[in-house]
Amino acid sequence: MEVDPPEIEVKRHNSFTSPNIKRAPVAKRAGRERCHSYHAQTPKASKCSEKRLDIPKMSFRVVRSSKFRHVYGQALKREQCYDNIRVSKSSWDSTFCAVNPKFLAIIVESAGGGAFIVLPHNKVGRIPADHPLVGGHKGPVLDIAWCPHNDNVIASGSEDCVVKVWQIPDGGLSRTLTEPVVDLVYHQRRVGLVLWHPTAQNVLLTAGSDNQIAIWNVGTGEVLLSLDCHPDLIYSACWNWTGSKLLTTCRDKKIRIIDPRKGEVESEAIAHEGSKASRAIFLKHGLVFTTGFSRMSERQYTLRTPDALSEPIVTVEIDTSNGVMFPLYDPDTNLIYLCGKGDSVIRYFEVTPEPPFVHYINTFQTPDPQRGIGMMPKRGCDVATCEIAKFYRLNNSGLCQVVSMTVPRKSELFQEDLYPDTLSDEASLTATEWLAGEDAEPCTMSLKERALVVQGGYVSGRAAQQLHVTKKANALAGAKERDKDRSPTPATKDSTPASATPPPAVSAAVEKQLSDLVDEIRKLKSVIVKQENRIRALEATVKAPPAPAPAPAPSPAPASPAPAASPTHNHDDDAMAPDEV
Repeated sequence: MEVDPPEIEVKRHNSFTSPNIKRAPVAKRAGRERCHSYHAQTPKASKCSEKRLDIPKMSFRVVRSSKFRHVYGQALKREQCYDNIRVSKSSWDSTFCAVNPKFLAIIVESAGGGAFIVLPHNKVGRIPADHPLVGGHKGPVLDIAWCPHNDNVIASGSEDCVVKVWQIPDGGLSRTLTEPVVDLVYHQRRVGLVLWHPTAQNVLLTAGSDNQIAIWNVGTGEVLLSLDCHPDLIYSACWNWTGSKLLTTCRDKKIRIIDPRKGEVESEAIAHEGSKASRAIFLKHGLVFTTGFSRMSERQYTLRTPDALSEPIVTVEIDTSNGVMFPLYDPDTNLIYLCGKGDSVIRYFEVTPEPPFVHYINTFQTPDPQRGIGMMPKRGCDVATCEIAKFYRLNNSGLCQVVSMTVPRKSELFQEDLYPDTLSDEASLTATEWLAGEDAEPCTMSLKERALVVQGGYVSGRAAQQLHVTKKANALAGAKERDKDRSPTPATKDSTPASATPPPAVSAAVEKQLSDLVDEIRKLKSVIVKQENRIRALEATVKAPPAPAPAPAPSPAPASPAPAASPTHNHDDDAMAPDEV
């Protein structure tokens, strides 16, 4: 008698899950459960087995439904990357790279101070060694950040304790830039962190090795707020979605949620027990994601809620590498990319409301370790190829490798489910409004409607904006503004640059160009004069030889021509005497 094998399997499974049959040992039951987990179960049997074996529900799910399950990374060809870049060799834990839809900025090695290179995206291939740099710092540059509301403005922090804000012209630099728009001087020690506010215009956060956090209004060049709530070095900082809260990590192993306008620490907890550097970021819906090291120096990540920072929802150990992991977050897709310093891989995860909340997707593998990395904003990705992320990896060999993360789709139409409204380059608030206590959601834009195609990416259609810095003057200076222009005195010395900052910023540059042109004209004039003298001397030399031939003829009658001869001819004869001899 033949028996159908599927019926036998179903029978074994039903007998195993039946509560009336004598149970096998727990280890054997668990093994059978793993072996036969692909079979269908009734809700009653499943509930019973879960209760007795403590097996979570997710173990019965074979495939998780997500449109990002098949995201894959692909590195562009070497001809489409950036080569011959002297990446900084500083040991500071920074990404060394900043990207926006217009430019790519990389911190480089520079003699006699710190500098970074700014490249338009279309300038690919081998970069000349004498390419213009942005070099005005007296010490190595530690961190750089592009302004999210102006693609031509970038801030840099350095070991010289100064933060500089630069204006990059469209098309890139034609010569080395040494004059910043404004210098921000506050910190007493090196500045290793610069971070722009996500919603307020011209608000910049800086953190230094003096354990101080300063929040600036770049438009006026003044400090809005200063926070002194960290006992040790600050590793990282991150704004929440609306820019009302601040999340920091410190060397004392704690993460803190701070209200920056009140200067109060709302909550704090131990992030990771390891002594190495940790990172923390705010997710779009308020959760906190951290990376760090365990007590055994194993790299791990955690997911927490702001209300219970000391109790992680998820804690996962990854490996035992030594490099600091930088979490790069995409709020549109809820994907987190973990990029370790010195690693040759990029791991990416998806955060969902379902357990285990942080789902591992895949790993992008490369043969070369990365020294730094930068992530392109979503409005710089190519929607025609379903590109959801783009990374710029800095290798030790001097190559900046471009890696594209793509969702495979057959249709060539715009995929609205992959590209919801993303962050735009418009500010929701002014610095004064934010300081007054107002909060607002970031301005968003549709990549389908408000975008222009530029080199396969998408940038804003607005023209380049000039950053103007107007330093505030006191009331006395404002009252004497007219008198100041007529008769400047030492008493108004401090107020003069404050109220007239925008014109000098422009006139100084114009005057410098004019002085350079005047110097060049003087040099050309001196060269022309020298050449004219040389030509005259040569003409005199060429015309001189025929003069001695007729000279002997009038010698029999020297009396008559002597009085008629001019003094100039006598000098010429004296000058030619050696040639005649």
